[in-house]
Amino acid sequence: MEKFYQIWKKFGKNFEEGGKLSKLSSFYDAFDTFLFTPQTTAKRNGTHIHDGRDSKRTMIIVVLALVPAMLFGMFNVGYQHLLATGQLATISEMSSCLFWKAFGFGFLAVLPYILVSYIVGLGIEFIVAQIKHEEVAEGYLVTGFIIPLIVPINTPLWQVAIAVAFAVIFAKEVFGGTGYNIFNVALITRAFLFFAYPSHMTGDEPFVRVGSTWGWDGGQLVDGVTTATPLTQISTGGEFHVRFWDMVNGLIPGSVGETCIWAIALGAILLLATGVASWKTMTAVFAGGAITAILFNAFGAADNAAAQYPWYWHLVSGGFAFGAVFMATDPVTSARTECGKWIYGFLIGFIAIVVRVLNPGYPEGMMLAILLMNAFAPLIDWCVVQANINKRAKRAIK
Repeated sequence: MEKFYQIWKKFGKNFEEGGKLSKLSSFYDAFDTFLFTPQTTAKRNGTHIHDGRDSKRTMIIVVLALVPAMLFGMFNVGYQHLLATGQLATISEMSSCLFWKAFGFGFLAVLPYILVSYIVGLGIEFIVAQIKHEEVAEGYLVTGFIIPLIVPINTPLWQVAIAVAFAVIFAKEVFGGTGYNIFNVALITRAFLFFAYPSHMTGDEPFVRVGSTWGWDGGQLVDGVTTATPLTQISTGGEFHVRFWDMVNGLIPGSVGETCIWAIALGAILLLATGVASWKTMTAVFAGGAITAILFNAFGAADNAAAQYPWYWHLVSGGFAFGAVFMATDPVTSARTECGKWIYGFLIGFIAIVVRVLNPGYPEGMMLAILLMNAFAPLIDWCVVQANINKRAKRAIK
């Protein structure tokens, strides 16, 4: 490894100022900081606390936290496919052969979305960094991983490419890049698809692809099929026959990364243990959602199926848990004051349930709740800071 490092650094001199490839310095720097720990430190005068963590390591921790949800989601896509095509009746019939068949199908279905997300998103970031003569930030490592987990699996890839390009350019780069964006870039991608291509974004919880006209099924081509999710069914006043523990285990239709609660919980544990995510924001989202759902259970209209949906079911349905763990806690777009994190998170949970119950045309709610609170996060922090200033000023006068 040391020999490779020396060769790599020697090659890197071509990208330094005056070198043959100096115009591509941002490209070299991006790969250099990804492969090796940067050797530079803060140069400004003053006191600094130095440790081994940089933005690259933080982003990698988040990606690792997302891996359980991604892997289970791939299996679930294939599992739903087997159910829809009659190759499997219940999970109890799952054999080793069928397991790998399900996972293989899901892997092949999800992989193109991962590739499109990273190729388009990172491609734009590399170009912008080179034009601005800046380093390529690592923020898109997480965004590019989240997008395939929350975009409907039956969305055409060209639409995903356009949505990713729009989100990266207009929700991130125009604001200054990583660390300056107001809105969560992954959610802007999903919102763009929702408004630009409503025929593929029904407004409810996304479906999983359980068949594919391009896919593979023992050499046979299978027609595309979609299956309604529990939130879709209750929004239309219909009955659903899904057990609570099936929702926790993730064996239901839904977005790739949003169905399995225990996989999301594993990611949450890693984020909290490493201090990457705020436990206050995460807890507040679940508290806001639970309290609001309990109030609807008690005082909501009896003929409103969503209002009577058990509060604990709300927390494991749709993208609520995934949004609370991985997107509401985004340190760039969320509240940063300690008190503000409680307010910010609680309002996300509150708004998500209100949208689910009162807007049958969009029973998911989590996307709109987080994006709305992204816009209000700076105001929440400002109010908290001003309240502290006024409180201290009164103490000083006394």
